[in-house]
Amino acid sequence: MTDDVLKAALDTAEAKIGTDGWAELPEGRMLTLYAAHDGVSLPVTKIEAVSSAGGLLKARSTKGETFVLALKDVFAVALDGGGKGAQAKKAGFLG
Repeated sequence: MTDDVLKAALDTAEAKIGTDGWAELPEGRMLTLYAAHDGVSLPVTKIEAVSSAGGLLKARSTKGETFVLALKDVFAVALDGGGKGAQAKKAGFLG
């Protein structure tokens, strides 16, 4: 992945840079990073903030875990949550 692709994904997710330098996603929004190296793939799920420097991508999960990945090994980003209208409603009984 290039810095431009990462920036486009964060812009789409409406991430904001915090005082600590992490790009933080809005409340209720998460992303999944897909990485692969030497034929082994790794999905990194439920990410709420990322930081990129020196060819490394740090990802912080909603559980407080921090993953450090080589940016070149990340090949895709999926954005979750943040839906509007009917899609944003939680499952359950109505009325």
